[in-house]
Amino acid sequence: MSARVTYHEQSDRNNILRLREILATLPPFAKEYFRAVEPTTSTRTRISYAYDVRVFLQFLKESNPLYRSRDLTEFKLSDLENVTAQDLVEYMEYLKLYSARENASGREEIQTNGERGLKRKMSSLRSFYAFYYRHEMITANPTVLIDMPKIHEKTIVRLDAGEVAALLDYIENCGESLTGQAAAYYQKTKERDLALITLLLGTGIRVSECVGLDIEDVDFRENRLKIVRKGGNEAYVYFGQEVETALRRYLDVRAGIEPAAGHEHALFYSVQRKRMNVRSVENLVEKYASSVTTTKKITPHKLRSTYGTALYRETGDIYLVADVLGHKNVDTTRRHYAAMDDDRRRSAASAVHLRRD
Repeated sequence: MSARVTYHEQSDRNNILRLREILATLPPFAKEYFRAVEPTTSTRTRISYAYDVRVFLQFLKESNPLYRSRDLTEFKLSDLENVTAQDLVEYMEYLKLYSARENASGREEIQTNGERGLKRKMSSLRSFYAFYYRHEMITANPTVLIDMPKIHEKTIVRLDAGEVAALLDYIENCGESLTGQAAAYYQKTKERDLALITLLLGTGIRVSECVGLDIEDVDFRENRLKIVRKGGNEAYVYFGQEVETALRRYLDVRAGIEPAAGHEHALFYSVQRKRMNVRSVENLVEKYASSVTTTKKITPHKLRSTYGTALYRETGDIYLVADVLGHKNVDTTRRHYAAMDDDRRRSAASAVHLRRD
């Protein structure tokens, strides 16, 4: 019997093939950069970098008459040296709205970037330029002459305790108001949906970590899951009684499902008997959450924030929250939960009485 290929291993293989396709559309010199960053980046990250480099070269091709007749593969390292800081300012403006052609379909699509998208693409370009400049393959690095886009922090959206209870109650009982095919579909997916959302709310794992779970990753003896974090590191995440109950009930249903070939190990099955993907989980969360709150756009990531908020309120331990959520830097966690620190500080104002009546 051949060894089991995990979801993440298969995703990595697919990403390697996709990266090779993208690199084939870039100049030959670009491969040196991608070989250099391979030990410190994931395949998914390198795909993002490759797309970003391609967008930059496409901008040069469209904005400079000297390059209009060139294919992207014909750019030279010396062309990077001819880029000025003003060119990069215009590039940031270009990134806000541009047309991109996807090779697989040949169809052009309008792309936009907000603050975070702009910063990521400029960070990719800085890394690209820095490699060649550091190795003395180019003599100028204009990316260091411009300011990076400023990121304005957004309000963290999360469910409060009452909304969490209402969400789980709704999933358990909404079938009473359904009829026909809708009722049949609900009964077919109820235990799966309840287990999946209870798991997200009760552990704070990422949606990518959730869909990557195999049945073998669930350990009821220790009440823990083995997950693969961003970057490929394995970790154990522990769950409580409510998550255990929901998972066991779903697994009773799952035992009666004949999976599609190649999906035998997946923990969560779609109605097509295949491993659920990120998009299907996002749609599922949005469908149920919209019935509980119309003022908050709830995504799987917002369920993760909900868990982090509850854990921090119960423990007050920011380092524990960072560890459980898999944040590499505790400052990332602190930014998300700083508002609660302010609440705790405010409570200190009335905690000490100077005069007793």
